[in-house]
Parts: sequence; structure tokens; C-alpha cells
Amino acid sequence: MTGLRTALIVDDDDAMREMVASLLSEEGFRTVDVDNAEKALELLRERDVDVVLSDIQMPGLSGIEMLGELRQIRASTPVVLMTAFGSIDSAIDAMRAGAFDYIRKPFRRDEVLVVLERALAQRELEDENRRLRRAVDETGSFGQLIGTSPAMRDIYALIRKIANNRSSVLITGDSGTGKELVARTIHFSGNRSEKAFIPINCTALPEGLLESELFGHVRGAFTGANASKRGLFEEAAGGTLFLDEIGDMGLALQSKLLRALQDGEIRPVGGNRSIKVDVRIIAATNQDLEKGMEEGGFRRDLFYRLNVIPICIPPLRERPEDIPALVTAFLKKHSPDRARTVSAAAMRQLNSCPWEGNARELENVIERVLALSDGAEIALEDLPRIQEESPSQAATAGDLVGLAERRQLSLRELESLYIDRVLEQTRGNKVQAAKILGINRRTLYRRGQKQSCAESFGDEATGS
Repeated sequence: MTGLRTALIVDDDDAMREMVASLLSEEGFRTVDVDNAEKALELLRERDVDVVLSDIQMPGLSGIEMLGELRQIRASTPVVLMTAFGSIDSAIDAMRAGAFDYIRKPFRRDEVLVVLERALAQRELEDENRRLRRAVDETGSFGQLIGTSPAMRDIYALIRKIANNRSSVLITGDSGTGKELVARTIHFSGNRSEKAFIPINCTALPEGLLESELFGHVRGAFTGANASKRGLFEEAAGGTLFLDEIGDMGLALQSKLLRALQDGEIRPVGGNRSIKVDVRIIAATNQDLEKGMEEGGFRRDLFYRLNVIPICIPPLRERPEDIPALVTAFLKKHSPDRARTVSAAAMRQLNSCPWEGNARELENVIERVLALSDGAEIALEDLPRIQEESPSQAATAGDLVGLAERRQLSLRELESLYIDRVLEQTRGNKVQAAKILGINRRTLYRRGQKQSCAESFGDEATGS
């Protein structure tokens, strides 16, 4: 056991108290001992201890009766009851009364130490949960996550439950909802926080290069591989590997990732031996992976391997009560040296916006307003005009048909112009544009649309 913890020993047998106190002192405990339950309760009314180790059968109040009163004084203090009368009835009564555990005399040294260690670990977890809940109530945030809506509180509670295990997590949600922030909060809230958190965007690299980044390669594996290189699985050993935009990973690499998850080992590109890895995988996507499975673009077996713990982040428009807390956080972030506030009218306007780009779009607006306004309070007139219709509604069927008729455009030309208009409306956000268009983002990248088309479409459609 680590750290100096205080244990209260309650037993009417002087020899037993002395023996237990000696044992715990040798293990780094500070000990306090009393010979009856009444004295124990009096002491606990004045101060707290980390754990109580009490006999059940004592003159006056029994250990179980003491436990009932202790719950009213120190509800979070774990109590381990011990007895020489090891009947099952006593054990059941003790657990029903709220005892953490129950041991029988005579007990072995390692037995009592293991039970106390578990009790202390449980208390630390409960204390941490209470601190986190208070922090959420006071600041509207949990780690780097911000919001007090029921949906966000549910996510916070789930993170607390899963932070210390190594099960794979799949985070889904629209672009800009904070999927990487959720992944980071899971990592840094758990027992892997001292190890590396390594993110990689599965869209950012060609598949061949992505494989080398993930699994590493040996010297000479391909042209340019002049030296062996460790992959991100090895770099993240003992920590977390965050696979962002997992839905864009090609099928061949999906197969290799599945094998790594199943076997707990990887094989570098060009290598002939496998390497054991201890890595927690958190993946994220804004795509509908179930639809991808139906269409053959995503492996069903990999989905089930990743989706052990699913977390869905709702879009900001479905949790408007989080907007004030987000606005406050963004004001502090982008104006750290000067206190800035938002007027009631401006806040009502911010609350009423659809925020198709979610928290990322809201942050961009706040940053822009802070750069362009001088007052201590942001007024309604300081806010830019925020599009109240979705980007997919911005170019109506009438606009497109009218333009096609005037210019006698081909279907391919019309498609190209529509894509450019959606890109214009999403401010160049290809992830969001691909979702609106219903196409794969890589397809959108390959099209390589030119800005001049979008400008031409805008001039013609608006009659300017």
C-alpha cells in the first residue's frame, strides 16, 4: 500500500487491537484504536479516517449497530467488519448494513491487507467521483469537456465508469461536437493517464502510409524506408491510441487493424515477427458505420470490436442549455487578459442558432466577435449574421434548375457547381460537406473543385 492512511481499529479485545495496529503500522498506516463502538462514533463525529476495521461482537453497541449510526455521520468511510463468529447470517447482516466487506477471525495477514486495499481503492474512486460531480456543478465542465445538459452529464458519468478499463470505445457524433476531447478526457481520467495519448486522423494519410504509421516498418520494407521505424501502436504502449475518422479507413487496413485488436499484437510492414502491444483503442467517426457495413465499406467484425463501449455526442442544437457555458469558456480562452461578457439579447441570439458546425462553429464566431469588437460587453449588433438554414437548403432546387436553363449546363457541370456551393456554405469544411452531399470525403477530395466555380455560381444565383 502507498501513502500514509489512517485506520480506526475498534475491538474490545486489547490483544487483538494491539496485533492489528502493529500489522497495519508495518504497512504504512497511521492507526487509532478504541475498545468500544460508542468511543468510535464519538471520535468519528470529530474527525474522519480512511477506513474502519471493527469487531462485530462487542459489549454495548455491536459492530453492525455502530455501522448503522456511522452511515449518518461519515457515509463515505468504508467499514470492514471482523468476527470470531463466522456464521453466514452475520456476514449477510453486515453487508446489508453497508459494510464494505467481512473477514473472520483468526485472519491471515495478507487477507486483511487485501481487503483494506480494496476498501481504500473504492473510497478513492468514490471521492474522485464526488469531486468531479462538484466540479461539473460549479464550472459546467468535466476535464476539457463543457456542458451541464443531461446528455453531457450522461457522458461524464459513462467516462467515470470506463476510464480505468481497457475496453475499446467508439465515439460517434457530427463534426465539431468534440469527439477528440471526449477521447482525451477518457484517457486522462483513467489509470493510463501517465502514458501516451496518441491521436491520428485516418483520412489525413494514404492507406499505405497510414499502415506504416500505425504498425511501423522495418528497414527496406519499401522505397525510402532507410531505417526501421516504430509505429504508433508501440509509441502508445500502456496508453491510448485515438483513431479519428475511422470510417474512412480502407478495407485492407481494416483487416490488419482487426487482427491487431484480436491478437493484441502487431507486425511492422515488411517484418516477419509479431510484437505484443498493450494499447487502449478509442475510435471516432461522424459517419453512419452501420450504413457503411450494409454497403460493404466497413467491416462488421471490426465494428463490433470497436463498439464495445459506444458514446454518441448529440449535436449542439439538441442541447442548447450547454451554449452559455461554452460561450463563457470560449471568452476566457480567446480573451484571457480581459474580462468580456455577452449581453442577454446576444446570448438569446446565440441560443437560437442551429449551429450546424456545432461547438467548433460557435467558437469561431466568438473568436471573430472578440477580434472585431472593443466593448467589455458583446452586444447583439456585434454578432455576425449566422445562417439560420442548413447548408443543404442554401442552394434550392429552383436556383439550380434556373441556372442550368440559363447556362445550358451539363449534368456534370451542375453537379460540380452544387458541390462548390455546399463547400462555400460549410466554409470549406469537407467533412460536413461530404455528409450533406452523401458522398465519401475521399471522393470529395479527389474532385479538387476550384473556388472560381463557387464564385461564379454565387454571382449568377444572387443576380449580383
